[in-house]
Amino acid sequence: MTRRIAWTLLALTSVLLVLAVVPLAVSMTARERVAYRDNQRAATRVIAAASEERLSDHKPATAMRQELDTAARAGDCAAVYDASAHLVASTPCTAAQGEEAAELVGRVLSGHEPEPPENEGRLLAAEPAGEVRRPAGAVVLARSAAPLDTRIATIWGWSAAIGAAGLAASVLLSFRLARWVGRPLSTLDASARRLGEGELDERADVGGGPPEVGRLAATFNTMAARTEALVHGHRAVIADVSHQLRTPLAALRLRLDVLAAGADDSTAAEVAAAQEEIARLSRLVDGLLAVARAEQATPRPTAVRVAEVMAERVAAWSPVAEERGVQLSTVSAGPALIVALGAGHLEQILDNLIANAVEAVPAGGSITLDHRAAGNAARVLVRDDGPGMTAEAKAVAFRRFGNPEARGSGLGLAIVHRLVTANGGTAHLEDTPGGGLTVVLDLPLWPERGHERGVSSRSSPVERTADQDR
Repeated sequence: MTRRIAWTLLALTSVLLVLAVVPLAVSMTARERVAYRDNQRAATRVIAAASEERLSDHKPATAMRQELDTAARAGDCAAVYDASAHLVASTPCTAAQGEEAAELVGRVLSGHEPEPPENEGRLLAAEPAGEVRRPAGAVVLARSAAPLDTRIATIWGWSAAIGAAGLAASVLLSFRLARWVGRPLSTLDASARRLGEGELDERADVGGGPPEVGRLAATFNTMAARTEALVHGHRAVIADVSHQLRTPLAALRLRLDVLAAGADDSTAAEVAAAQEEIARLSRLVDGLLAVARAEQATPRPTAVRVAEVMAERVAAWSPVAEERGVQLSTVSAGPALIVALGAGHLEQILDNLIANAVEAVPAGGSITLDHRAAGNAARVLVRDDGPGMTAEAKAVAFRRFGNPEARGSGLGLAIVHRLVTANGGTAHLEDTPGGGLTVVLDLPLWPERGHERGVSSRSSPVERTADQDR
């Protein structure tokens, strides 16, 4: 925007300068030419008046010679002709003689107004000696056009200097004006970007710039303050709910454990069923809290090495998978990919997917983690050969409690979907060839300039839920 404002003002100023300076310079040039011509004709008339005394009254040629000498000292060339167009007297310079001078003399002697030409850098002027209709002779004066050209060049030089100075001032003022308007907007844009990245305490500078921008910054700060209050209030509610729900559930579980220790065979089954429901309710509460935290995520992207994180999570989940008789492995055939995700998000995504697959795949089955490049994204696949999901279940799998066939709370895939989309990626489900389910994640790649530094494979501790979505 700064450049657009500057170039617009610069173009407008340039047009105004051209429309003002060029016509003025043209007008001054024309006036200078007229003045120069008038001065030359006046000098010619002076010589013509002195020549008339010689040609008409046959007086001595003293006055005529004096005027010719004066013209010669001034650098002019003059020639006096009689009524028969014969040369009577002239200055040592012969520029006032020749064919063009003869044509001028002929027109003057015939009573016509001559059109003075320019001959080899000299201007010719002709005036009658005596009456215009019956002249006794004619005077031709040739004057160098160099002084006139110098004056014209000076006029155009000053005009160009004035135009250049005006243009330079316009450039300076336009860029200062553009920066005065654009800098607060750039600062406001940066503040909005940081607020969107999760810095809820970010505020814009309301000083400087136009008043409208200042009011916009103040409005932005009000919005940011309310957003921060709402988010912090939401987080406080989540923390309170977490504490208030987990504490009575834990107490109820302890009471049931005590009751189960002294229960007889008739009530042991009922107590065990109650314990299972309490455990399921605890997992449900944990899952809801995990979804709420995922929905609040405003990640700041960091560079994450996909292969290293996959290998780490496979190593962490291998004991659980072996206990259930499931083979867990990773495939890294393609190039090492680096994605831009929030801190710990890839770990949390893989934990939920692996936990969900381990619960769903029967003993003897397998789970494979793979990744590959897919255009401008990194594609991560979690493939299993379990029972899979129906088309109806896959259509609602990423919703909270969307899958009615889920044996758990059905929150794991909802957490995965929220974390993936919050980082600018996509997630969808496919059938595994031969049976099973494949979760396909397309994650944004980290820019090339970030490969040299700031690359990490592990981040802050993550939160996961082991609720079954299938």
